[in-house]
Amino acid sequence: MTAAPAIELRGIDKRFGSVHAVRGVSLVIEKGAITGIVGENGAGKSTLMSILYGLYRTDGGEILVEGESAPMDSPRDAIARGIGMVHQHFMLVDTFTVLENLVLGAEGGPLLAGGLAAARAELLRLSREYGLTVDPDARVADLSVGEQQRVEILKVLFRGARILILDEPSAVLTPQETDQLFRILATLKERGVSVVLITHKLREIMAATDCVYVMRQGQVVAERRTADTNPEELAELMVGRKVRLELDKAAPQRGEVRLEVEHLSLVDFRGVRLLDDIDLQLRAGEIVGIAGVSGNGQTELLQVLAGIRAPTSGRFTVCGRTVDAAHAIDPGEMRDLGLAHVPEDRHRQGMVAAFRASETSILGYHDEPPFSHNYILSNPVVGAHCAKLMEQFDVRPRLPGLLSGNFSGGNQQKLVLAREMARKPKVLLVGQPTRGVDIGAIEFIHRELVKSRDAGCAVLVVSVELDEILSLADRILVMFAGRIVGEVEQGLADERTLGLMMTGAKAA
Repeated sequence: MTAAPAIELRGIDKRFGSVHAVRGVSLVIEKGAITGIVGENGAGKSTLMSILYGLYRTDGGEILVEGESAPMDSPRDAIARGIGMVHQHFMLVDTFTVLENLVLGAEGGPLLAGGLAAARAELLRLSREYGLTVDPDARVADLSVGEQQRVEILKVLFRGARILILDEPSAVLTPQETDQLFRILATLKERGVSVVLITHKLREIMAATDCVYVMRQGQVVAERRTADTNPEELAELMVGRKVRLELDKAAPQRGEVRLEVEHLSLVDFRGVRLLDDIDLQLRAGEIVGIAGVSGNGQTELLQVLAGIRAPTSGRFTVCGRTVDAAHAIDPGEMRDLGLAHVPEDRHRQGMVAAFRASETSILGYHDEPPFSHNYILSNPVVGAHCAKLMEQFDVRPRLPGLLSGNFSGGNQQKLVLAREMARKPKVLLVGQPTRGVDIGAIEFIHRELVKSRDAGCAVLVVSVELDEILSLADRILVMFAGRIVGEVEQGLADERTLGLMMTGAKAA
């Protein structure tokens, strides 16, 4: 008799108002296997896993766990059935120790009958069995991102999980930490744990999974054994058309220095040094990429260069204008100099969700002709301008009157990029150009950035995606702990070298 699968989903359906997020999805997760689920943003993969974990209730269909019908009305039901979920954004208390985080929410469980000593013994057993080495008494705030992720996995194993859902698990990891994660997943698989891996990184699907389901527009459109497919086929299935995964670009034609940074430092109100003696040059006709694990000063560097924050010491020169602590500048003056900025967080700094797309398309330039006259906006002109940008940058739907918050993440990003790049800037600062963007939009955004470079713009790109940096950049700088710790020409760079630099282990 064939053993029942770990999970079987039959005809799962879910609506949010008029949005049909999941449409009659059926799939099987085998015991002791690593199953991948891929799809563009909005394809329904995270919603489907949230239904399995009890965060959402299904509108129709059935969930079976090891052959038995298992309604999931809450995460408590999922945990009781041996299902655990590690979210992309970790659910840990920074000021607590590893052990305290482990028992949080399970204080009444049988393992705590003998106090924390029993929990500590179980933690050490799980650490040994699954290769999840971590200090029980370490404060979470003092752990690396990779170590924090191990704590999250230990938390769900501590609660008896036999089925583990991982949502974009490598989003904040270095390549070395990602390799370590895959070794841990292989060990979990050997011990009979079933793993579901949600990721947009096709290379990781090929490296880690046994089989993969492809979702598009709320439906499963394909199932493949990983050994029988390739990234090109998966990308085409996700998007519904052929996608070029390799970026074609000529060698850079470098010109004058447009941005020069000398001994730049930034200290916050607590006395914490966020930027430490930064030097860099950016020339016309090149893309310089800044790699690094999130939180190592990249955000603050872009904010200073865009005029959002003033440096504490040092200086930088943009298109002939020198800025230092005594001669601050604001973002409006930066725009006047020919510097454009696509912020890392488009929702907080790049757009206003309650504004129409036409209004977002001129933010920062709204007081300039032909958009306004005597401080009054010309709505027909603004609407026509937005419609033109939407056509050029393939923003969908092409509705200038639609609220900005009602567009998908990829189309919001294209709208913000269109606004900044349409001005033909001399210097373009771009933070996380494809964060939360699906594979079809990534292809388009990368091509547009290369077009800007080839037109003579000096482009500075900050990204936590090493694949993106390696593909886009002509030169790569690596940041660690607020410093630039190395520089590598594009042709000499590889993930391992950059990953070591990103942890401060190697300088170039």
